[in-house]
Amino acid sequence: MKKPIYTSAADAEAAFYDALARADFDAMMSVWSEDDEIACIHPGGPRIVGLQAVREAWRQMLAGGAHLQVDVSEAVVSGNAMVAVHSVFENIRVAGATARSPLIAATNVYIRGALGWRMVMHHASPVPDAADFGDLSPRVVH
Repeated sequence: MKKPIYTSAADAEAAFYDALARADFDAMMSVWSEDDEIACIHPGGPRIVGLQAVREAWRQMLAGGAHLQVDVSEAVVSGNAMVAVHSVFENIRVAGATARSPLIAATNVYIRGALGWRMVMHHASPVPDAADFGDLSPRVVH
């Protein structure tokens, strides 16, 4: 199967969230770089490094076939001609369910190569309740 060529990081990101929503493993892996220097962290999960480990994690995650409604918002995008970093919020709901999961903050990193733009990092974490931080809002936490 020939991989699509994503002409922009935005195109790769749209394909990533579409594959996630459809639980389409092949489409998901078409977004990822085939280099072994890739990493993925699912909410509450360990850091997964390397192409084979990332493939297996996505295979297991998407095997149930649950279709998700994924609304991405508040994108902050930075980068240059070769690298793009997208910081977004993910609002996820299993299709047919009324309850949403906690808000997820995700960072997606893409690189541009001979076959277009590909994902090299996806890091997603639940956003804690602002009340958990007390009066830290005007300060940097780390």
